[in-house]
Amino acid sequence: MKRRTFRLPTQTAAIAAGTVAGIVGGFVKLGWENVLPPRTPDRDKVNPPMTLLHQIGVPNKILDSTYTYSDHKISWPSLAVHFAFSTGFGVFYELAARHVPVLKAGHGIPFGLAVFGIFHHGLLPALGTVPRAKDQPVEEHLSEALGHAIWMWSINELADQLLAAKTKA
Repeated sequence: MKRRTFRLPTQTAAIAAGTVAGIVGGFVKLGWENVLPPRTPDRDKVNPPMTLLHQIGVPNKILDSTYTYSDHKISWPSLAVHFAFSTGFGVFYELAARHVPVLKAGHGIPFGLAVFGIFHHGLLPALGTVPRAKDQPVEEHLSEALGHAIWMWSINELADQLLAAKTKA
């Protein structure tokens, strides 16, 4: 008797894999920033996600919201932006790679570096969220470039493993 298996449609599987991998990638990027912090403590008092939320008019009542864990006050709005960004790019990457396979070249590392360049050297400085690229310290460029490379590599590898597991009969 032949065993029947349920297979998700390709797009749905890519969305699911991108979502899970994006969440895990968000944790990878947070961990990376603990090893090589991208900003000085003074510049990190209000980090780019919080600055962006302020720029788009999110009320201070929300911006000041925290939760406490092990006596640390943690900004949940900042984490929400961080994980939304990571998950959104995880899903986008997995869906886009179905149509543009070259995006998977280098296990996602060039894609991660492109995201870094577009956001940290282009969009965020243009919005005034972060200083112009030439006004950022070299340590910030190094941390963010390597962090985005390992972030997207981790998303690529986990999503590939999840999708491979779905296709096994």
